[in-house]
Amino acid sequence: MTEPIRWGVIGTGGIAHTFVRDLTFIDDCVVAAVGSRSEASAQAFGDEFNVPRRYDSYEALVADDDIDAVYVATPHPMHFANASLALEHGKPVLVEKAFTMNGQEARDLVALARSKNLFLMEAMWTRFLPHVVALRELVASGELGELVSFEADHGQWFELDPEFRLFAPELGGGAILDLGVYTISFASMLLGTPERIMAMVEPAFTGVDGQASMVFGYPSGAQSILTCTSLARTATRAFLSGTRARVAIDSEFYAPTSYTVITKEGASERSNFETRGRGLHYQAQEVARCLREGLLESSTMPLNESVAIMETIDKVLLGAVTVDSLARRSRTLLD
Repeated sequence: MTEPIRWGVIGTGGIAHTFVRDLTFIDDCVVAAVGSRSEASAQAFGDEFNVPRRYDSYEALVADDDIDAVYVATPHPMHFANASLALEHGKPVLVEKAFTMNGQEARDLVALARSKNLFLMEAMWTRFLPHVVALRELVASGELGELVSFEADHGQWFELDPEFRLFAPELGGGAILDLGVYTISFASMLLGTPERIMAMVEPAFTGVDGQASMVFGYPSGAQSILTCTSLARTATRAFLSGTRARVAIDSEFYAPTSYTVITKEGASERSNFETRGRGLHYQAQEVARCLREGLLESSTMPLNESVAIMETIDKVLLGAVTVDSLARRSRTLLD
């Protein structure tokens, strides 16, 4: 496969716009088709980005024989069904984060892709950004020593609109699936799957999780302290500490940014990284590389890890202590 990868895009929301806009920075990927549940939306998207083929259903898009891969950019509750639809039609799939709604959907989706011998990857675009690639190389070099702790926060302020996707239960609303997944995935990349999880969740006004604080413990003894909120714009920074040195990752840690390495003696060195756009084109290049090499998954964002991340989120939501439950426990103790 030497020609550019021809993408079909499912969904016409904000992340689809960013993805297609970022593809203009590279030569090995083009958007050949877009699918929407609305013909008007598909036509408007196609006009904006000069997409040649526009479909008013997802079924019509995945049936297009002239696309090489499908990008699923719909809300979380639709990821499993939309990705499954593309796989059933023989199409490799890049599916937006969070990968699915829960661990069971993640396991089923991976099993389907493997049964079809088709490529599948979670679109955790952060993994492929220049500063994150460099950070993984830094960790592998041993310069930081043994990893001890990771801290990250991701908070954004949103208007309190019950129909907005972060607050609407029917759209998979909640801070953890949309914002916290960045911190959880970053921690997973560095430290693996936690064996111990503690979490506290504050519900938003619609009942979905609006704010969460999480502490993860790992077999090595390392810990992660992660927070997310849809109620305030936080610093969105991250810190990785080792026995020899630590790394302070600038805001926004999950997007194109820079970092500083500080040794235990206090010497510091700053690394800056240049990129264009938001940086979603790097993950598209990874998909293109994998398809050309005949790979069924990416070693940078492997499927088993995407499943493990969804299972970790399940445990956070299932085992979280809510503010209301704390109040009830306090009243019980006082009585």
